[in-house]
Amino acid sequence: MEPLRVGIVGVGNISGIYLKNLAAFPETTVLAVADLDQARAQTVADQHGVPKALSPEQLLNDPDVELVLNLTIPKAHTAVAQQALAAGKHVYCEKPLGIQLPEAQSVIANAEMRGLLIGCAPDTFMGSGIQTCRKLIDDGAIGEPIAANAFMLCRGHETWHPSPEFFYESGGGPMLDMGPYYVTALVNLIGPVQRVTGSTRITFPTRTITSQPKHGKVIEVNTPTHMVGILDFENGAVGQLTTSFDVYSNRMDHIVIYGTEGTLVVPDPNGFGGTPTLRRRGGEPEPVALTHNFSQNARGLGVLDMAYAIRNGTSFLASGQLALHVLDVMTAFERSSNAEAHIHPAPFNARPIALVANAYPDAWAAMQNVA
Repeated sequence: MEPLRVGIVGVGNISGIYLKNLAAFPETTVLAVADLDQARAQTVADQHGVPKALSPEQLLNDPDVELVLNLTIPKAHTAVAQQALAAGKHVYCEKPLGIQLPEAQSVIANAEMRGLLIGCAPDTFMGSGIQTCRKLIDDGAIGEPIAANAFMLCRGHETWHPSPEFFYESGGGPMLDMGPYYVTALVNLIGPVQRVTGSTRITFPTRTITSQPKHGKVIEVNTPTHMVGILDFENGAVGQLTTSFDVYSNRMDHIVIYGTEGTLVVPDPNGFGGTPTLRRRGGEPEPVALTHNFSQNARGLGVLDMAYAIRNGTSFLASGQLALHVLDVMTAFERSSNAEAHIHPAPFNARPIALVANAYPDAWAAMQNVA
C-alpha cells in the first residue's frame, strides 16, 4: 500500500518516539514537522531526516500532507484539529482529545461533516500487554467480568518536569493527564461506561517547582489533584478509579479485573508490554506469556492503524469517538463531585475490536530492526 503522508505539528519531547516509529513503519512516512519555534522544528527535521520544517500554518496547508499528527499541548488540541480539518486533513491527536467536552464534540462533528477521520491517543491499549488481557477476558479465562480497581498515584510533576504549570491549571490534573490510559484500557477490556460517580479535592493549594529551569517558582493549583470515582459499565460490571498527584508512594496494582472465575492483573496501561498475571478459581497467581505483537514503545501504532483505514476504508481502534467517550467519562468525575450527583455519559456502542495476535507484521518486523 502507498505510505500515508504525515505532517507533525508540535515537536516537544513526545515527538521523538513518533518520528522513530513512523519512519520505521512501511505504511507511513513523515513529510514535514512544524512548531511555533521554527528553529526547533528545523533541528528536529535535521535529526530525523524529515524533508520539510515549516510553520504550523504552512504544514496545515501543504497539499502533500494527508494526516496531521497533533502533538501540541492539550489546551491547543481542539484548535489545531479544527484548523487541520478545515484544510482537508485527517487528524490524529495526542491525548486527551480536548480539555472540555463541548469543544471535543465539535471536532468530531466537524470531521464527520467533512468525511475526514479523527484518531486519538492513547494507542497503548493496542500493545501486547493489554491485548493479551483482552484475549484472556474474551476467551473466558476469568468468567464474566464483575468489577475492576485501577490506580494512578504519584506526587505530581513539579520535581522533574521543566515546565509543570499546565498540570495544575484548569484542563490539567491527574485525570486528564494520565486518566486516558486507564479509562481507555478499561473500556477496551470491559466495555463502555454508562454512569460515573466521583469525588475530588485540591490537597495542596500551591506547588513549588524544584526542577530546572524554573526552580523556586510557586504555582497556584486550579484543578483537582486527587480524584476518586465509581464507574458503572454497561455490561453490569462496577469499577473504581483513583488518579492523584498528591500521593508520595503506594503499593497498588495499576488495573485489576475481577471475574466470576478468576482475577486478572493488567500491566501498566501507559506502556505497550508488561506481564499480565492470572489467578483462576482455586489456583495460584501465574504470569501469562504475551500473545500479541508490539510489546515495546510503539507510539504511532494508532496512526498506522488509521493509515489502513484511510487507504482501505476499514475501521480503526484509536478512534475519535472512543476518545470522546473517554473524555466524557473523565470529565464526569469532577462534574459529579461538583453536582453531588451521578453523571451519565452519552451512549457509546463502539467498544474497540480486539487485535489479532499477528497484527501488522511488517511494521512489527521493522521495529525490531531499528530497536
